[in-house]
Amino acid sequence: MAKKRIVMALGHHALGTNLPEQKAAVASTARVIADFIQEGWQVALVHSNAPQVGMIHTAMNEFGKQHNGYSMAPMSVCSAMSQGYIGYDLQNGIRSEMVRRGIYKPVSTILTQVMVDTYDESFYTPVKKIGRYMTAEEAALEEEKGNYVAEEPGKGFRRIVASPKPVAIVEIDAIKALMDADQIVIACGGGGIPVMEQGYNLKGASAIIEKDLASGLLAKEIDADVLMILTSVDNVTLNYGTEKQQPISQMSVEEAREFAHKGHFEFASMLPKITASIDFIENGKGRKAIITSLSRARESIAGKAGTVIQ
Repeated sequence: MAKKRIVMALGHHALGTNLPEQKAAVASTARVIADFIQEGWQVALVHSNAPQVGMIHTAMNEFGKQHNGYSMAPMSVCSAMSQGYIGYDLQNGIRSEMVRRGIYKPVSTILTQVMVDTYDESFYTPVKKIGRYMTAEEAALEEEKGNYVAEEPGKGFRRIVASPKPVAIVEIDAIKALMDADQIVIACGGGGIPVMEQGYNLKGASAIIEKDLASGLLAKEIDADVLMILTSVDNVTLNYGTEKQQPISQMSVEEAREFAHKGHFEFASMLPKITASIDFIENGKGRKAIITSLSRARESIAGKAGTVIQ
């Protein structure tokens, strides 16, 4: 009998924001992931990288400004670097936890490129903030380079980049081969390295792909049974932050779509999770999506916690 497959999308709380926090967070995250592996699941992981890629982008660009002969790093390179060092911590943390339990399976991080459409409308309306706050003079220099900046009153200016929809995963065959060999795979970190096809070449895009949408695409491509999106809340909630807020334990695809249409889900946080879930479920049979916190992951797979969409 074939094992069930799950794609687990790890949010910011599963990783921390700096190196010491990441080490500590990964240790506890690895225990949850190992529970699923021990219970017979084939696991593919996608992780967030927002604090990490921002740190790398700032560090590389500041270094490039202050040292002759060193260039600044484009977003695609910063994304690749974040995949490397987050994957390094994750795969070692998971390996250590599995060996402690007597489980011997390889854990691999795949440096993953994700194709985006050159004509995606998001390139004309960037929304993702990146890097440190800048002065008006520094912001003007960024705009001269063709980059977008946005002012936050009282704080300064920050660069903003596009968040295009993921179209295809370049390394999907390698990911499938590892999954078929019953190995644990870390892929599409931070939503993947955004690339565009130009002739025979893949060119890095100045963008950040939404991690949850990339997770849904990965789950669809490897024909997973479950897409589990782990975030900072235990449940999806209607009227969030108001006196009428209402946690939801079960939703049909039709209900999820209707709630999204009515504006119940915040554009930059919950809405991508709902969108990814709907797309994943509608493109296969017997699938379900779960949105919950890391601490409730095991309960949610048994239907005792979280929000289940099917």
